[in-house]
Amino acid sequence: MDLPVNPPILPMLAKRVEGIPPGKGWLFEPKWDGFRTLVFRDGDEVFLQSRDAKPLARYFPELIEPLKAQLPERCVLDGEIVIVINGTIAFDALQLRLHPAQSRVQLLSKEIPSSIVFFDLLALGDRNLMDAPFVERRAAMEDVLRATAPPLHLTPATADRATAEDWFRRFEGAGFDGVIVKAMDGAYQPDKRVMIKVKHERECDCVVAGFRWHKTGEGTKVGSLLLGLYDDAGRLQNVGVCASFTNARRIELVEFLAPWRENALEGHPWREWADPALWTNPDGQRRPGAGNRWNVGKDMSWEPLRPELVVEVAYDHMQGDRFRHTAQFRRWRPDKPPRDCTFAQLEVVPPEELQRIFGTGR
Repeated sequence: MDLPVNPPILPMLAKRVEGIPPGKGWLFEPKWDGFRTLVFRDGDEVFLQSRDAKPLARYFPELIEPLKAQLPERCVLDGEIVIVINGTIAFDALQLRLHPAQSRVQLLSKEIPSSIVFFDLLALGDRNLMDAPFVERRAAMEDVLRATAPPLHLTPATADRATAEDWFRRFEGAGFDGVIVKAMDGAYQPDKRVMIKVKHERECDCVVAGFRWHKTGEGTKVGSLLLGLYDDAGRLQNVGVCASFTNARRIELVEFLAPWRENALEGHPWREWADPALWTNPDGQRRPGAGNRWNVGKDMSWEPLRPELVVEVAYDHMQGDRFRHTAQFRRWRPDKPPRDCTFAQLEVVPPEELQRIFGTGR
Protein backbone atom coordinates (compact mmCIF):
# COMPACT_ATOMS: atom_id res chain seq x y z
CA MET A 1 0.00 0.00 0.00
CA ASP A 2 1.53 3.31 -1.13
CA LEU A 3 -0.66 6.28 -0.18
CA PRO A 4 0.10 9.86 0.92
CA VAL A 5 -1.07 8.67 4.37
CA ASN A 6 -0.23 5.05 5.16
CA PRO A 7 -1.22 2.87 8.10
CA PRO A 8 -0.73 2.77 10.96
CA ILE A 9 -1.88 6.24 11.95
CA LEU A 10 -3.85 6.99 15.10
CA PRO A 11 -7.13 8.90 14.67
CA MET A 12 -7.75 12.41 15.89
CA LEU A 13 -9.48 12.42 19.28
CA ALA A 14 -11.93 14.60 21.22
CA LYS A 15 -11.97 16.12 24.68
CA ARG A 16 -15.19 16.29 26.66
CA VAL A 17 -16.88 19.57 27.63
CA GLU A 18 -20.11 20.34 29.47
CA GLY A 19 -22.00 22.09 26.67
CA ILE A 20 -21.96 23.09 23.02
CA PRO A 21 -19.44 25.96 22.74
CA PRO A 22 -20.65 29.42 21.69
CA GLY A 23 -19.29 31.54 18.89
CA LYS A 24 -18.62 30.95 15.22
CA GLY A 25 -16.12 28.85 13.31
CA TRP A 26 -17.51 25.45 14.38
CA LEU A 27 -19.01 22.53 12.49
CA PHE A 28 -21.23 20.17 14.46
CA GLU A 29 -21.88 16.45 13.86
CA PRO A 30 -23.81 13.72 15.69
CA LYS A 31 -21.45 11.54 17.75
CA TRP A 32 -21.81 7.98 16.46
CA ASP A 33 -21.53 5.11 18.93
CA GLY A 34 -19.62 2.41 17.08
CA PHE A 35 -16.10 1.24 16.24
CA ARG A 36 -13.82 4.07 15.14
CA THR A 37 -12.27 3.05 11.84
CA LEU A 38 -9.73 4.46 9.42
CA VAL A 39 -10.22 3.18 5.86
CA PHE A 40 -7.21 3.01 3.55
CA ARG A 41 -7.80 2.14 -0.11
CA ASP A 42 -5.08 1.73 -2.72
CA GLY A 43 -6.60 0.06 -5.77
CA ASP A 44 -7.61 -3.48 -4.85
CA GLU A 45 -6.11 -3.14 -1.38
CA VAL A 46 -8.46 -2.06 1.41
CA PHE A 47 -7.29 -1.88 5.01
CA LEU A 48 -9.60 -1.18 7.95
CA GLN A 49 -7.75 0.06 11.03
CA SER A 50 -9.18 0.39 14.53
CA ARG A 51 -8.64 3.27 16.93
CA ASP A 52 -5.69 1.43 18.48
CA ALA A 53 -4.13 0.60 15.08
CA LYS A 54 -5.37 -2.99 14.86
CA PRO A 55 -6.86 -4.54 11.67
CA LEU A 56 -10.65 -4.77 11.60
CA ALA A 57 -11.50 -6.22 8.17
CA ARG A 58 -11.62 -9.78 9.50
CA TYR A 59 -14.61 -8.85 11.67
CA PHE A 60 -16.54 -6.90 9.01
CA PRO A 61 -16.04 -8.77 5.72
CA GLU A 62 -19.31 -7.46 4.27
CA LEU A 63 -17.86 -3.93 4.00
CA ILE A 64 -14.87 -4.70 1.78
CA GLU A 65 -16.63 -5.03 -1.60
CA PRO A 66 -18.86 -1.95 -1.12
CA LEU A 67 -15.77 0.06 -0.18
CA LYS A 68 -13.97 -1.10 -3.32
CA ALA A 69 -16.99 -0.40 -5.48
CA GLN A 70 -17.80 3.08 -4.18
CA LEU A 71 -14.66 4.77 -2.88
CA PRO A 72 -12.05 6.47 -5.08
CA GLU A 73 -9.14 4.27 -6.18
CA ARG A 74 -6.77 5.95 -3.73
CA CYS A 75 -8.06 7.52 -0.54
CA VAL A 76 -7.99 7.53 3.26
CA LEU A 77 -11.14 8.24 5.27
CA ASP A 78 -12.02 8.41 8.95
CA GLY A 79 -15.33 7.02 10.13
CA GLU A 80 -17.30 4.75 12.43
CA ILE A 81 -18.59 1.22 11.87
CA VAL A 82 -22.11 0.87 13.26
CA ILE A 83 -24.96 -1.62 13.29
CA VAL A 84 -28.53 -0.34 13.31
CA ILE A 85 -31.34 -2.59 14.54
CA ASN A 86 -34.95 -1.38 14.75
CA GLY A 87 -33.96 2.24 14.32
CA THR A 88 -31.33 2.20 17.07
CA ILE A 89 -27.55 1.94 16.99
CA ALA A 90 -26.79 -1.46 18.54
CA PHE A 91 -23.31 -1.40 20.07
CA ASP A 92 -23.76 -4.84 21.64
CA ALA A 93 -24.25 -6.30 18.16
CA LEU A 94 -20.90 -4.80 17.14
CA GLN A 95 -19.17 -6.42 20.09
CA LEU A 96 -20.45 -9.82 19.02
CA ARG A 97 -18.30 -9.49 15.90
CA LEU A 98 -15.10 -9.70 17.94
CA HIS A 99 -15.29 -13.47 17.84
CA PRO A 100 -12.39 -15.89 17.29
CA ALA A 101 -14.40 -18.17 14.99
CA GLN A 102 -14.48 -16.87 11.41
CA SER A 103 -17.58 -18.93 10.71
CA ARG A 104 -19.42 -17.05 13.45
CA VAL A 105 -18.29 -13.70 12.05
CA GLN A 106 -19.46 -14.67 8.55
CA LEU A 107 -22.86 -15.71 9.87
CA LEU A 108 -23.33 -12.45 11.80
CA SER A 109 -22.21 -10.41 8.79
CA LYS A 110 -25.21 -11.80 6.90
CA GLU A 111 -27.74 -11.76 9.76
CA ILE A 112 -26.92 -8.30 11.13
CA PRO A 113 -24.76 -6.50 8.53
CA SER A 114 -22.82 -3.43 9.51
CA SER A 115 -22.52 0.00 7.93
CA ILE A 116 -19.83 2.64 7.95
CA VAL A 117 -20.37 6.37 8.47
CA PHE A 118 -17.62 8.71 7.27
CA PHE A 119 -16.77 12.07 8.83
CA ASP A 120 -13.29 13.02 7.61
CA LEU A 121 -11.03 12.71 4.56
CA LEU A 122 -7.28 12.42 5.15
CA ALA A 123 -6.00 11.75 1.64
CA LEU A 124 -7.32 11.67 -1.92
CA GLY A 125 -5.28 10.46 -4.86
CA ASP A 126 -1.74 11.72 -4.28
CA ARG A 127 -2.87 14.57 -1.97
CA ASN A 128 -2.32 14.51 1.78
CA LEU A 129 -5.21 16.57 3.17
CA MET A 130 -4.35 16.34 6.86
CA ASP A 131 -3.01 19.90 7.03
CA ALA A 132 -5.96 21.34 5.09
CA PRO A 133 -8.72 23.14 7.07
CA PHE A 134 -11.53 20.82 8.06
CA VAL A 135 -14.08 22.80 6.06
CA GLU A 136 -11.99 22.03 2.96
CA ARG A 137 -11.67 18.35 3.85
CA ARG A 138 -15.42 18.19 4.47
CA ALA A 139 -16.22 19.71 1.07
CA ALA A 140 -13.91 17.24 -0.68
CA MET A 141 -15.45 14.35 1.25
CA GLU A 142 -18.98 15.42 0.31
CA ASP A 143 -17.93 15.43 -3.33
CA VAL A 144 -16.27 11.99 -3.03
CA LEU A 145 -19.29 10.44 -1.30
CA ARG A 146 -21.98 12.21 -3.33
CA ALA A 147 -23.16 9.05 -5.10
CA THR A 148 -22.55 6.50 -2.35
CA ALA A 149 -25.23 4.05 -1.25
CA PRO A 150 -25.65 1.89 1.85
CA PRO A 151 -23.74 0.50 3.64
CA LEU A 152 -21.61 3.63 3.09
CA HIS A 153 -22.88 6.87 4.63
CA LEU A 154 -21.81 10.47 5.13
CA THR A 155 -22.45 11.93 8.56
CA PRO A 156 -24.61 15.07 8.72
CA ALA A 157 -22.85 18.31 9.60
CA THR A 158 -24.11 21.79 10.37
CA ALA A 159 -22.69 25.17 11.29
CA ASP A 160 -25.97 26.09 13.00
CA ARG A 161 -25.74 25.85 16.77
CA ALA A 162 -29.52 25.53 17.21
CA THR A 163 -29.55 22.49 14.91
CA ALA A 164 -26.71 20.92 16.91
CA GLU A 165 -28.61 21.50 20.16
CA ASP A 166 -31.67 19.89 18.58
CA TRP A 167 -29.59 16.84 17.61
CA PHE A 168 -28.26 16.62 21.15
CA ARG A 169 -31.80 16.52 22.55
CA ARG A 170 -33.52 14.29 19.99
CA PHE A 171 -30.99 11.79 18.69
CA GLU A 172 -29.93 10.22 21.98
CA GLY A 173 -32.73 7.65 22.02
CA ALA A 174 -31.45 6.24 18.74
CA GLY A 175 -28.08 5.46 20.31
CA PHE A 176 -26.13 8.59 19.43
CA ASP A 177 -23.43 9.44 21.93
CA GLY A 178 -23.82 13.23 21.83
CA VAL A 179 -22.43 15.93 19.52
CA ILE A 180 -18.94 16.36 18.06
CA VAL A 181 -17.64 19.90 17.55
CA LYS A 182 -14.86 20.62 15.06
CA ALA A 183 -13.06 23.86 14.22
CA MET A 184 -13.70 24.76 10.59
CA ASP A 185 -10.07 25.77 10.14
CA GLY A 186 -8.63 22.84 12.09
CA ALA A 187 -6.04 20.44 10.68
CA TYR A 188 -6.24 16.67 11.22
CA GLN A 189 -3.97 15.94 14.20
CA PRO A 190 -3.48 12.20 14.88
CA ASP A 191 -3.80 11.08 18.51
CA LYS A 192 -4.48 14.66 19.68
CA ARG A 193 -7.63 15.68 21.56
CA VAL A 194 -8.40 18.71 19.44
CA MET A 195 -12.05 17.98 18.67
CA ILE A 196 -14.76 18.60 21.27
CA LYS A 197 -17.41 16.11 22.38
CA VAL A 198 -20.57 17.04 24.25
CA LYS A 199 -22.20 14.05 25.91
CA HIS A 200 -25.24 13.43 28.07
CA GLU A 201 -24.72 12.85 31.78
CA ARG A 202 -27.22 11.58 34.32
CA GLU A 203 -27.12 10.28 37.87
CA CYS A 204 -28.21 6.91 39.21
CA ASP A 205 -28.10 5.09 42.55
CA CYS A 206 -26.63 1.59 42.29
CA VAL A 207 -25.89 -1.35 44.55
CA VAL A 208 -22.19 -2.12 44.96
CA ALA A 209 -21.99 -5.93 44.75
CA GLY A 210 -18.26 -6.41 44.17
CA PHE A 211 -15.01 -4.84 43.05
CA ARG A 212 -11.87 -5.51 41.03
CA TRP A 213 -8.31 -4.96 42.16
CA HIS A 214 -6.33 -2.30 40.33
CA LYS A 215 -3.87 -3.69 37.80
CA THR A 216 -0.94 -2.09 39.65
CA GLY A 217 -1.89 -3.10 43.16
CA GLU A 218 -3.76 -6.36 43.78
CA GLY A 219 -4.59 -6.51 47.47
CA THR A 220 -3.64 -2.87 48.02
CA LYS A 221 -5.68 -0.78 45.56
CA VAL A 222 -9.26 -1.01 44.31
CA GLY A 223 -9.61 -0.60 40.54
CA SER A 224 -13.37 -0.45 40.02
CA LEU A 225 -16.69 -1.10 41.75
CA LEU A 226 -19.19 -3.56 40.25
CA LEU A 227 -22.64 -2.00 40.02
CA GLY A 228 -26.07 -3.60 40.10
CA LEU A 229 -29.72 -2.62 39.67
CA TYR A 230 -32.78 -4.67 40.61
CA ASP A 231 -35.09 -5.64 37.76
CA ASP A 232 -38.87 -6.08 37.92
CA ALA A 233 -38.43 -9.70 39.05
CA GLY A 234 -36.27 -8.64 41.99
CA ARG A 235 -33.01 -9.93 40.50
CA LEU A 236 -29.85 -7.89 40.87
CA GLN A 237 -28.51 -7.33 37.36
CA ASN A 238 -24.89 -6.39 36.62
CA VAL A 239 -25.05 -2.99 34.86
CA GLY A 240 -21.38 -2.02 34.67
CA VAL A 241 -18.58 -0.54 36.73
CA CYS A 242 -17.62 2.68 38.47
CA ALA A 243 -13.97 3.81 38.37
CA SER A 244 -11.77 6.89 37.85
CA PHE A 245 -10.55 7.09 41.45
CA THR A 246 -7.41 8.87 42.57
CA ASN A 247 -4.55 6.68 43.75
CA ALA A 248 -5.17 7.75 47.34
CA ARG A 249 -8.88 6.87 47.08
CA ARG A 250 -8.02 3.43 45.64
CA ILE A 251 -5.93 2.69 48.73
CA GLU A 252 -8.60 4.03 51.11
CA LEU A 253 -11.28 1.88 49.48
CA VAL A 254 -9.48 -1.33 50.47
CA GLU A 255 -10.06 -0.58 54.17
CA PHE A 256 -13.47 0.98 53.59
CA LEU A 257 -14.84 -2.10 51.76
CA ALA A 258 -13.32 -4.67 54.13
CA PRO A 259 -16.43 -5.11 56.35
CA TRP A 260 -18.61 -5.94 53.33
CA ARG A 261 -16.15 -8.61 52.13
CA GLU A 262 -16.88 -10.78 55.17
CA ASN A 263 -19.07 -13.77 54.25
CA ALA A 264 -19.87 -11.95 51.01
CA LEU A 265 -20.71 -15.06 48.96
CA GLU A 266 -23.31 -16.34 51.42
CA GLY A 267 -26.59 -15.63 49.68
CA HIS A 268 -24.91 -13.35 47.15
CA PRO A 269 -27.10 -12.89 44.03
CA TRP A 270 -24.04 -13.39 41.81
CA ARG A 271 -22.63 -16.29 43.78
CA GLU A 272 -22.47 -18.70 40.83
CA TRP A 273 -20.48 -16.15 38.84
CA ALA A 274 -17.54 -16.58 41.19
CA ASP A 275 -16.91 -19.85 39.31
CA PRO A 276 -14.91 -19.03 36.13
CA ALA A 277 -16.73 -21.84 34.31
CA LEU A 278 -19.97 -19.87 34.69
CA TRP A 279 -18.70 -16.39 33.76
CA THR A 280 -20.46 -16.51 30.39
CA ASN A 281 -23.73 -18.35 30.00
CA PRO A 282 -25.12 -19.77 26.72
CA ASP A 283 -27.22 -16.69 25.91
CA GLY A 284 -24.09 -14.55 25.85
CA GLN A 285 -25.05 -12.29 28.78
CA ARG A 286 -22.08 -10.55 30.33
CA ARG A 287 -21.10 -11.63 33.84
CA PRO A 288 -18.85 -9.77 36.29
CA GLY A 289 -15.91 -12.08 35.56
CA ALA A 290 -16.49 -12.55 31.84
CA GLY A 291 -13.55 -12.15 29.48
CA ASN A 292 -12.91 -8.77 27.94
CA ARG A 293 -13.63 -8.70 24.18
CA TRP A 294 -11.25 -5.79 23.65
CA ASN A 295 -8.33 -7.18 25.61
CA VAL A 296 -8.32 -10.97 25.71
CA GLY A 297 -5.52 -11.12 28.28
CA LYS A 298 -7.10 -8.65 30.69
CA ASP A 299 -7.86 -10.03 34.16
CA MET A 300 -11.61 -9.71 34.73
CA SER A 301 -11.73 -11.58 38.04
CA TRP A 302 -13.66 -9.90 40.84
CA GLU A 303 -14.14 -9.85 44.60
CA PRO A 304 -17.70 -10.13 45.96
CA LEU A 305 -19.19 -7.70 48.47
CA ARG A 306 -22.37 -8.11 50.44
CA PRO A 307 -24.86 -6.10 48.33
CA GLU A 308 -25.63 -3.57 51.04
CA LEU A 309 -23.75 -0.47 49.90
CA VAL A 310 -25.40 2.12 47.65
CA VAL A 311 -23.43 4.56 45.53
CA GLU A 312 -24.54 7.50 43.40
CA VAL A 313 -22.81 7.50 40.01
CA ALA A 314 -22.90 9.67 36.91
CA TYR A 315 -23.42 7.98 33.54
CA ASP A 316 -23.92 9.14 29.97
CA HIS A 317 -26.41 6.58 28.62
CA MET A 318 -27.52 2.97 28.76
CA GLN A 319 -26.81 0.43 26.04
CA GLY A 320 -29.52 -2.17 26.57
CA ASP A 321 -29.41 -2.91 30.29
CA ARG A 322 -25.82 -1.79 30.93
CA PHE A 323 -23.97 1.50 31.20
CA ARG A 324 -22.35 2.10 27.81
CA HIS A 325 -19.22 3.58 29.41
CA THR A 326 -17.59 3.43 32.83
CA ALA A 327 -19.71 5.31 35.36
CA GLN A 328 -18.20 8.04 37.55
CA PHE A 329 -18.28 7.95 41.35
CA ARG A 330 -20.28 10.80 42.93
CA ARG A 331 -21.00 9.88 46.57
CA TRP A 332 -22.08 7.12 48.91
CA ARG A 333 -25.80 6.90 49.74
CA PRO A 334 -26.10 5.40 53.25
CA ASP A 335 -29.61 6.83 53.40
CA LYS A 336 -30.93 4.70 50.53
CA PRO A 337 -31.95 1.02 50.85
CA PRO A 338 -30.31 -1.21 48.21
CA ARG A 339 -33.70 -2.58 47.14
CA ASP A 340 -34.67 0.91 45.99
CA CYS A 341 -31.92 0.77 43.34
CA THR A 342 -34.03 -0.31 40.37
CA PHE A 343 -34.13 0.32 36.64
CA ALA A 344 -37.23 2.46 37.22
CA GLN A 345 -35.05 5.42 38.26
CA LEU A 346 -33.40 5.62 34.83
CA GLU A 347 -34.58 8.25 32.41
CA VAL A 348 -35.95 6.63 29.26
CA VAL A 349 -35.53 8.68 26.09
CA PRO A 350 -37.80 7.76 23.15
CA PRO A 351 -35.73 6.76 20.12
CA GLU A 352 -35.43 9.20 17.25
CA GLU A 353 -35.82 7.72 13.80
CA LEU A 354 -32.54 7.23 11.94
CA GLN A 355 -34.22 7.24 8.53
CA ARG A 356 -33.41 10.89 7.90
CA ILE A 357 -29.70 10.15 8.27
CA PHE A 358 -29.48 6.46 7.47
CA GLY A 359 -32.04 5.93 4.75
CA THR A 360 -29.53 6.71 2.00
CA GLY A 361 -25.79 6.83 1.63
CA ARG A 362 -25.99 10.59 2.20
